Amino acid sequence: MENRPEGTESRAVQDPAADRPWRWPEEKWRRLATQVGAGRGADVPHWPGGASVAVALSFDLDNETAPLCQNGTSPGLLAQAHYGARAGLPRILSLLRVHGVRASFFVPAVSALLTPEAVGAIGADGHEVGLHGWIHERCGDLTGAEEHALAERGAEVLRRCTGLAPRGTRTPWWDVTEHTVPVARRLGLLYDSSMMADDEPYELLERGERTGLVEIPVSWIRDDAPYFPDDPAARQILAPHEVLRIWKDEFDGALAEGGLFQLTLHPHVIGHRSRVLVLRELLAHIRGRPGVWFATHEEVARHLGGLIGIAPPAAEGEAA
Repeated sequence: MENRPEGTESRAVQDPAADRPWRWPEEKWRRLATQVGAGRGADVPHWPGGASVAVALSFDLDNETAPLCQNGTSPGLLAQAHYGARAGLPRILSLLRVHGVRASFFVPAVSALLTPEAVGAIGADGHEVGLHGWIHERCGDLTGAEEHALAERGAEVLRRCTGLAPRGTRTPWWDVTEHTVPVARRLGLLYDSSMMADDEPYELLERGERTGLVEIPVSWIRDDAPYFPDDPAARQILAPHEVLRIWKDEFDGALAEGGLFQLTLHPHVIGHRSRVLVLRELLAHIRGRPGVWFATHEEVARHLGGLIGIAPPAAEGEAA
């Protein structure tokens, strides 16, 4: 029997066009298409120190929340998730230390509570820690009040773990709702990193109006998860060096255009021995080019905000 959410039938009777977009009135498709939009970016980024390209590396420390958020509770699934903090993260931190690179780590609150020592190690090396939901929940499954409450609780957990309030957010699953931007603004965040409207940073718009939030755009092309999925049934036989070639080309393109190269990785994915080589060789490739500015997502957001006239919220400890 087909499994339908409670109330589906009654909604279908009340609104027969609800699941038929070709029947929607113009008001509806315009409203949906413009609820969160891309605003102004910098015509020419003018990176600090005359750099030719900006590089912003990020790591989503999902760990146990990856299976837990989907009701995966078997010890086998959780053991696979333990790998991120136990084995993958130390390799990544060591590699970043060798290259003198600071990155941004987006951490679900439950991950921080389960492995506070991992968050401590990240902070001790000078990396940024950003918000990544409570238990890697999908924002689209939440009410506006729930989304705000979980984000607020998550931000408080990270503040307690690091001593600093998070300055940016990345929604779990990159799932953004009509409530996401208002929630970020209420929390006083500087930026989001969940959207894909451009290669370069830009200001987020809400219903066509400026928000003062910088977007550091992401892409599935520059994410390790699609290439190396957790589910063996979905996994292709893909040699890590093939992924390396794609990411080198992405960086070279950003360098040629004077733009931003942003990368999204996961310690439980990229941290395996055969895959961390991709990151090692990619960093060597980038380090071999002159004029590279390595920056955290917060630093990129503050720089871009200054170029396009966004006054950032004061960081903790600064005068407002």
